[in-house]
Amino acid sequence: MTTAPIATNVQESRAPSPVSTVTIVPPCTAAVHTFGPGCKAKTPEEIEAAGIKEPTQAALVLKDGVVLQGHSFGAEIKSVSGECVFQTGMVGYPESLTDPSYRGQILVLTYPLIGNYGVPSHDEMDPLLKDLPAYFESNQIHVAGLVVGQASAEFSHHLANSSLGDWLKREGIPALYGVDTREVTKRIREEGVMLGKILFPTSVVGAGQQAEGVLAEYQDVAWVDPNATNLVAEVSCTQPKTYSPTPETALKRADGRTIRIVAVDIGMKYNQIRCFVKRGVELVVVPWDYDFLTEADNIDGLFLSNGPGDPTTITATIDRVRQALAMKKFPIFGICLGHQVLALASGAQTEKMKYGNRGQNIPCTDMLTGRCYITSQNHGYAVKADTLPATIKELFINANDGSNEGIYHTELPYFSVQFHPESAPGPRDTEVLFDIFIGTVQRCLTSGQVSGPVEFPGMAEAAARKAQAAQWELDLADDDESADKAGRIVRGRRIRKVLVLGSGGLSIGQAGEFDYSGSQAIKALKEEGIYTVLINPNIATIQTSKGLADKCYFLPVTPDCVRKVIRHERPDGIYCTFGGQTALNIGVKLKDEFAGLGVQVLGTPIETIMVTEDREEFASAMAEIGEKCAKSHAASSIEEAVVAANDIGYPLIIRAAYALGGLGSGFASNEEELVALCRKAFAASPQVLVERSMKGWKEIEYEVVRDAQDNCVTVCNMENIDPLGIHTGDSIVVAPSQTLSDEEYHMLRTTAVNVIRHLGK
Repeated sequence: MTTAPIATNVQESRAPSPVSTVTIVPPCTAAVHTFGPGCKAKTPEEIEAAGIKEPTQAALVLKDGVVLQGHSFGAEIKSVSGECVFQTGMVGYPESLTDPSYRGQILVLTYPLIGNYGVPSHDEMDPLLKDLPAYFESNQIHVAGLVVGQASAEFSHHLANSSLGDWLKREGIPALYGVDTREVTKRIREEGVMLGKILFPTSVVGAGQQAEGVLAEYQDVAWVDPNATNLVAEVSCTQPKTYSPTPETALKRADGRTIRIVAVDIGMKYNQIRCFVKRGVELVVVPWDYDFLTEADNIDGLFLSNGPGDPTTITATIDRVRQALAMKKFPIFGICLGHQVLALASGAQTEKMKYGNRGQNIPCTDMLTGRCYITSQNHGYAVKADTLPATIKELFINANDGSNEGIYHTELPYFSVQFHPESAPGPRDTEVLFDIFIGTVQRCLTSGQVSGPVEFPGMAEAAARKAQAAQWELDLADDDESADKAGRIVRGRRIRKVLVLGSGGLSIGQAGEFDYSGSQAIKALKEEGIYTVLINPNIATIQTSKGLADKCYFLPVTPDCVRKVIRHERPDGIYCTFGGQTALNIGVKLKDEFAGLGVQVLGTPIETIMVTEDREEFASAMAEIGEKCAKSHAASSIEEAVVAANDIGYPLIIRAAYALGGLGSGFASNEEELVALCRKAFAASPQVLVERSMKGWKEIEYEVVRDAQDNCVTVCNMENIDPLGIHTGDSIVVAPSQTLSDEEYHMLRTTAVNVIRHLGK
């Protein structure tokens, strides 16, 4: 393998030099002062009587001359300096703050309200790893400081034992709220990451180095560029440590020894350790400068972790990885900084990005299959794809900015990714990469040869889809040459004209969200050059506005009207999923007629709609993929409902199938209430589901979209502020959720994605 000089890209992270005129941005007026525990509104007299002082006003100073004032809610020990970066995640602040990759940085969180679910106990240990904390990614906070729009002193979570502010104070980390984080983010995006300071008044933290001019009352500190130092040496472990799987899960070699992976800790997150050990391998974590090559004969696989700073500062690690590549003795897998180290050791170069990628919803495209994955990221440097040697190819690219997100060797089992498949925080969509790596290690052990590239799933399916699309193009190539070639080919048919069923009058179950989704669908169809026809009797909607649909019928969304429009317009396809319950019911009623009418159902298949509407079939479908549902029975009569109730036990929830927004549903605590509810339910539906009551539980919803290539995107999630049991039409819902931890948020997200993939097969 050819070797190129390591890129020397250690540079001061800053915007243009500070201007002579300092711009001061006062605290946001929307920020509410956090007056002690509880954050309750208090009168000035109550504040004085309780001895509560108003929060200290401090300042975030950027090196381009901007000063943003805010209120302190963390430690007030001294002023600090670091690299100012922003992160777009909505959850996961305990995980982010303890991620070693943030070492030396002043972290600006763009999500406007932080701290709602508090901070869990640091004393609770991971049941698998024993001596590592269960809910954090390292044993300390690594950021130099934290900046948020609004900090919540109140918190609501069963695991929380302190507020975010109290945790920061215990750890000695300064933090500000009331800062215009949108303004900070805009400046960083426009000018690039820059150095920053959090300054406190000298009256609070002492004189020290005194600032000048308008900041004369603040304690000043020197500008510090963390990337100019070896940050990895600060965060890496100092001694090797072994983490072993349970005997029941251990993966064994032919000689009976547990498969051993050596992990080079260059800023390793604890969840990477969890991801390996729970999969049955023995993980030996070694320091960044440890000479693991002396133990090469006892290594089954090499892992390079994430970490902070400029990758070119850790030459000792890069040199050893370069030697490991040449030895060809074991597969290699790298993540984040480990990805950059593998690239540098392979002969490529890295570069500093303008503002980096830090967030939990960053799309990356798989170059082998075309699939797009939503990933968690935290990095300020990237591999320069145009410097990769001939035997190294791009595995993933960033769908937003086109930067490199992964590489693989075309002849040997080496690969790496820039994003974080271990998540924590973030989605778990790419955690399968750990399985792929371990599977590669097993393949090499079984064959006795470390050769051949890593085998990635989905390549055969992608090739088959590509071949099928090409065949459809050939099949339709003999169309009349004068015919319109616009539109898209779907399942062997060219779709030029589509009928969209609107929701009609707004009501519970088909309210404004369907007007919005229908409008977006029409816009998307028109962008594809497809002629759109809409049926919607409600003139007071966006989707019926002039300029959206090519033709609009102000008719009731009924089977008869839909038939007549289809016969008149002769559309190629129909969408039944953008009109709420009314449109769904039309799809079910006409499912056996669509083929005869010459129209193809697009989007969600009618069969899937029927499964989701039939409560018993849906519960059965969930059981097929191991997703838990409350114990329930479907009933088609009051007598059957009573029998089911006696089997499950009271209290119960009664749900009507094929009904608008829970119409005919409710809670029953005895047989009399059950019978009364069933009479109402059977008046609106032929079937009811008798289900164990979960009244009082937290109610969370996820909106998931899946395409023909199996890409899944969670558009948003929502949390009902009222507990489950309050009727949808009477409850308050907030998007996104406010009191879910990262683990809960993404556990539910994964479940939602699993459900939509299973139902959409």
